[in-house]
Amino acid sequence: MSSAFLQEEEVQYCFDNINGSCYKTSWPFGTRITLYVMLCLLTILTLGGNLMVMISIAYFKQLHSPTNFLIASLACADFCLGLTVLPFSSIRSVETCWYFGETFCRFHSCLDLSFCYSSVFHLCFISIDRYIAVTDPLIYPVKFTVALSGLFIAVAWTVSLVYTFSIVFTGANDEGVKELVNALSCVGSCQLVFNKTWTVISSVIFYIPVVTMITLYCRIFAVAKRQARMIEIMNNNVQSCGNYRVGKRERKAAKTLSIAVITFLVFWTPYNITAISDPFLNFIIPPHVFDIMVWLTYSNSAMNPLIYSLFYPWFRKAMKVIVSCKILRLDCSTMNLFHD
Repeated sequence: MSSAFLQEEEVQYCFDNINGSCYKTSWPFGTRITLYVMLCLLTILTLGGNLMVMISIAYFKQLHSPTNFLIASLACADFCLGLTVLPFSSIRSVETCWYFGETFCRFHSCLDLSFCYSSVFHLCFISIDRYIAVTDPLIYPVKFTVALSGLFIAVAWTVSLVYTFSIVFTGANDEGVKELVNALSCVGSCQLVFNKTWTVISSVIFYIPVVTMITLYCRIFAVAKRQARMIEIMNNNVQSCGNYRVGKRERKAAKTLSIAVITFLVFWTPYNITAISDPFLNFIIPPHVFDIMVWLTYSNSAMNPLIYSLFYPWFRKAMKVIVSCKILRLDCSTMNLFHD
């Protein structure tokens, strides 16, 4: 009797005064503080790094190019994720409870998925840009203009927001499995569930851009290798040397952005495999496994600025100027960030 009573006393709920409240996992104090510090640092890194990218491209006139506008919009998606999604997800993960209501849960989930789809669409459009720049550099400035870049940005944001809100916020994603959802749900839970139909559709929408990216970057490197051999043969020609410098810059940009794509795939693949398989396994995957996978995907939003800082000298130079407050000088926006 006494042991059973003690076990009942040790059980904690998200909401003590509400029937049907979720159970709450009580972490030791040190573990809770460690988790909050780690997630807070990840959020700050996501916000700070992507803000640097946006400021650099917006401020320095030399960086005003179609490719960089796409990169800035991608950074904006990651920044918005860090600003509007990560703080609430941090509290949910550490406290193991959702304290912000069912309506905001769906809104939070919509934003989460929207920024995800926006990121993959941006990366896909960037791969198209790099493909044209490397395979057809002479007419690239005519084909890929700022207006076309703006159109791609509008499509990436509009499609991701409209699709996600129309499916998740209306509740269409869990039609047909609501009995199971109601049986598993409790007050203080915020776990998004997709039925089999919408799981397949969402996966197709996600992986079509991914396959497109992989295909284009494979062709880019094949073409770049062939161009390098041709330039080496013609290296005595002065004009060829100039083309070589331009081509080398384009290939380096393609290489750097392909690393960003590979990183995206590494961080997102475990979650996608888990999310796709869960409906077909009758939702047996534990919530904490999903939570780990979700935070792995969140970490990708902090990676792109780190990649740029490692491979783009112009980004490192721009960051130094911004951090040192030299951007307050009137003539600073026209400074040269590239090394010839």
